[in-house]
Amino acid sequence: MSQLSRRKFLLTLSASAASSVLLKGCLGNPPEPTNSSSSTPAVAPVSLSPETTPETNTIKLGYLPIVEAAAMVIAKEKGFFAKYGMTNVDVSKQASWGAARDNVEIGSAGGGIDGGQWQMPMPYLISEGLITKNNVKLPMYVLAQLNTQGNGIAIANIHKGKNISLDLNAARDYIIGLSSTGTPFTLAYTFPKVNQDFWVRYWLAAGGIDPDNDVSLITVPAAQTVANMKTGTMDGFSTGDPWPDRIAKDGIGFLAALTADIWPCHPEEYLAIRADWVDKNPKATKALLKGLMEAQQWCDRAENHGELASILSTANYFNVPSSVVEGAFSGNYKLGDNLAPISERTKATLYWKDEKGSVSYPYKSHDLWFLTESVRWGFLPPETLTNAKQLIDQVNREDIWKEAAREAGISESDIPTNTSRGVERFFDGKVFDPANPQAYLDSLSIKRI
Repeated sequence: MSQLSRRKFLLTLSASAASSVLLKGCLGNPPEPTNSSSSTPAVAPVSLSPETTPETNTIKLGYLPIVEAAAMVIAKEKGFFAKYGMTNVDVSKQASWGAARDNVEIGSAGGGIDGGQWQMPMPYLISEGLITKNNVKLPMYVLAQLNTQGNGIAIANIHKGKNISLDLNAARDYIIGLSSTGTPFTLAYTFPKVNQDFWVRYWLAAGGIDPDNDVSLITVPAAQTVANMKTGTMDGFSTGDPWPDRIAKDGIGFLAALTADIWPCHPEEYLAIRADWVDKNPKATKALLKGLMEAQQWCDRAENHGELASILSTANYFNVPSSVVEGAFSGNYKLGDNLAPISERTKATLYWKDEKGSVSYPYKSHDLWFLTESVRWGFLPPETLTNAKQLIDQVNREDIWKEAAREAGISESDIPTNTSRGVERFFDGKVFDPANPQAYLDSLSIKRI
């Protein structure tokens, strides 16, 4: 069998395998139970008043085994949720983003989940019934941003020496030219029309490559990406650490770009919970947020990174060597096809603060970028921008975040006073001004609108 035929056969085989995995996720698998690790809780419970005593101490939150989930895991393991009366928080591993979506539709009463970790704008797509069964609307509330950065784009070793890096202009002809061989350059992300799909699309388009016409984009669950790269069934992927960095450290491929370089201090993933649960349990919601905020601060402290990596690496959570996880917290990566080591804290996964200020606070301006980018690629209709403010006000509950922060004694200097973080700048010189999203769309040469 020729090398080209073999690669085409493997690509077909991978697509079939990925389809079976995604089908399984779409059936609404019950969350996988997660047992506590051997870590010791770090804090004692606070004295609760009637005004701060949660209506319930129980909630089920879903997570995916990537570093975006770290603060949720730590809030459970180190006792930060319990500190504020949420003593029965179930942090449950999900088989895929599709499974998480199905499980939040079911709700914990039906064996599913009440909310948890989400790529953006999944809470909006679920709220509007755009990705739910029978397009039934399920209102969700975005309550906090979980982290910034922590994503990378990994490329298979077969493409070493082809100038595939942050700036793709020098590799454009090579990548587009693969389509003429019958085996187009194939990139994967973990769920369509959300974060990791957007990072790949932005990166390609900035280099003059049309993601819908010049390459092939496929969906692959995060934990399957390493296996797919080993078998040669995809050329690259975008997902959260530890998976891209593991590709480089295991010598399977290389990190072409960090999302921290594509959009410094970019919003990554979020805590969102069913609106009916929040409306029924407002004090429990704030208790969860208080615990999460303390966990985010804990995660950002360098002296805790060893223990953080150790907790996440266990079989209960990520099931990878702790050395693979820890680099993401300090900004230690092997970058480029020469695997050049870098150590830059500003490019690390951050949970509480970054160079631009608050990480945990859910800026409405960031939600607007995700909706605008959805319009760019034809995922949402143009009139979305006309109605964006009303939609964001319904889903984004930054007001609850602020209430919880003040109850937890967070310094006023750490509580944003504006729901917009202001103008955002990208590596290719493009600018997103939340006051004029149409100008951003007009500046983009590759788009569907």
